[in-house]
Amino acid sequence: MKLKTILCDDEALGRDRLRDLLASEPDLQIVAECSDGLGAVEAVRQHGPDLLFLDVQMPELDGFGVLAALGSDAPPAVIFVTAHDRFALQAFEVHAVDYLLKPFDRERLRNAVARVRQRFAARPAAGGLDPQIGELLASLNREKTLPGRLAIKVEGRVRLLRVAEVDWVESADNYVAVHVGKETLLHRETLAAFEARLPAAQFVRISRTTIVNLERVKELEPLFHGEYAVILRDGTKLTLSRTHRDKLGLFGVGN
Repeated sequence: MKLKTILCDDEALGRDRLRDLLASEPDLQIVAECSDGLGAVEAVRQHGPDLLFLDVQMPELDGFGVLAALGSDAPPAVIFVTAHDRFALQAFEVHAVDYLLKPFDRERLRNAVARVRQRFAARPAAGGLDPQIGELLASLNREKTLPGRLAIKVEGRVRLLRVAEVDWVESADNYVAVHVGKETLLHRETLAAFEARLPAAQFVRISRTTIVNLERVKELEPLFHGEYAVILRDGTKLTLSRTHRDKLGLFGVGN
C-alpha cells in the first residue's frame, strides 16, 4: 500500500529537497505539490492524501490556517516542516504532531516517516482523521474564541507576540508590516490572511491596506469626501477611507 503524499512549502528549494529525500521511500507516492496554503487546501480536497508535509509560514494561509480550513477533511497524518526555533516548536510538541526543523537530514526525515507508518499500522482499518491532528484542530478552534498570541516570522526567526501588543497593520505586497510600539515587523503573509488571525471585535479594517487596534485609537477627525483621520494614542495618523465608512459604528460614531 502506497501512502498518497502532498508536499506544501512556499520555497521551491524546500520542495525539491523533500522530493529528493523521499525518493528513497518507495511506499510514499507524491500526488501533488503546493507553494501556498490556499493551494494546499485545494490539493488535499482534490486528492484525499494520507500524508501532508506542511510548511508553517506561507503566503495566503499559514500551516495552522490550512488545517483549520480543512477541518474534518484534513489528512490522517501531518508532518510540519518549519524553521521555528525550539520555543515555537513546543506548541507543536504538546499536540504530538511530527515536525521537521529546517535544515533536516535524511535520517531525521526517515524517523518522521517511520512514525507515520507506525500510526497507520496501529489502526489499519480505522481510517479518517488522526486523533492527534483532531486535538490540534480543536485547539485551533479554541484559539479563535480566545485569541492570545501571534507567531510571525521576522528575519528568519519567529517572534511570539501578544495580540494586545499590536497597534496597527498595513499591507506591503505579499507582506504585512506589523507595528508594535516603536518597532515595525515585516512578516510574509497577505493582509487578508493576517486579518483572519486577529479578533474581529478588537481589530478593524479601515482601508484596503490598513487594520487598526481599536484600543489604540485616541480620536477621529473628519476629512474631505467622507474620509476620517484615525489618530492613535502615540500620535500616528491613519486614514479611514470612504469605502469603509460602515466601520464607524465600531468606533461609536454614526455614519
